[in-house]
Amino acid sequence: MKVTIVVPGLNSAGGSRVISIYAHELFKRGHDVLLVTWAPRPRSIRGRIKHIFTARIGDSRDWYFEDKLIPIRRIRPSKGIKDRQLPEADVVIATWYDTAFAVADLAPSKGAKFYFMQDYGAPGQPLEILRKTWRLPMNFITISEWLVGMIRQEQPDAAITLIPNAVDVDVFTSAPRGKQAVPTFGLMYRGLWSKGADIALAAFELARQVRPDCRLLVVGHDRMEGALPEGCRAYRGVSDEDLAGIYASCDAWLFPSRSEGFGLPIIEAMACRTPVISTPAGAAPELLVETGTIVPVDDPRAMAGAMLSIVDLSDGDWRQLSDRVHYQATRWSWTDAVDKFERALRASI
Repeated sequence: MKVTIVVPGLNSAGGSRVISIYAHELFKRGHDVLLVTWAPRPRSIRGRIKHIFTARIGDSRDWYFEDKLIPIRRIRPSKGIKDRQLPEADVVIATWYDTAFAVADLAPSKGAKFYFMQDYGAPGQPLEILRKTWRLPMNFITISEWLVGMIRQEQPDAAITLIPNAVDVDVFTSAPRGKQAVPTFGLMYRGLWSKGADIALAAFELARQVRPDCRLLVVGHDRMEGALPEGCRAYRGVSDEDLAGIYASCDAWLFPSRSEGFGLPIIEAMACRTPVISTPAGAAPELLVETGTIVPVDDPRAMAGAMLSIVDLSDGDWRQLSDRVHYQATRWSWTDAVDKFERALRASI
């Protein structure tokens, strides 16, 4: 198949990682894959100087596509997407709400039209505009049951394929282990309000009032606002291999999001045999049915209580929980996901 994937930009977010996985796996299966993205706006002299001093560690324009296996075509966003800018293809896939409108307007020769929707409600996504994209005459692929429901509210008869995210078990893995000698928790930090890092940090401080020996490993690409609480250790710009090691050095992983499409850290931590304490955001209710702890949104006391419950587990009970979360995370693979993704594309041609 000839497949065109349209993204608004490349960044470090989990959604971009998922897009890159599908693009690369389709490429490995012999498909002709093209990535179309907005060209970066030219920086002023002042902007270029500022970028030198403020660029994040690991900042890269191509992020998960640096291997150059997938050709990238850059177009100016102010001009929109014109038919002449895209090749004829079998399938063309939108990945963001503004690309959905652009893809819907393309000529049929550009391919069967798909909207790969991974999130809603993040900053820069007006809900009223998003709802309009869910009414477009396109094929939908999404990653969690609640997102299926959002689309169905706007277009009951929409063609929707549900494909949950998976985890790379060659990277995110861990041998069976017991509890840490020092109670240890982990957090994926992003400065966005929707990610709820403030709640997790507040919960950690509450837990330390009861167990002062607790520590928190904080991982992220974003600059961390203000000083972290005592007992925290920050990691920035880590590789996936290093991240797996951090997951595997924790007794539980905190996922405090207020809004989320799926939540890759949940399943990555579980694959590394680390239980998860999460809000009911994204796919957490689906992933943590019998293997994790769900706490209310914006409730640091409830999260702190769940943390202390993990600390109080016996080593044997913790090991049993660790084995269960590992099984839950690894029973669905990226091979399974790509198989289903590929079948959905083929069925539309």
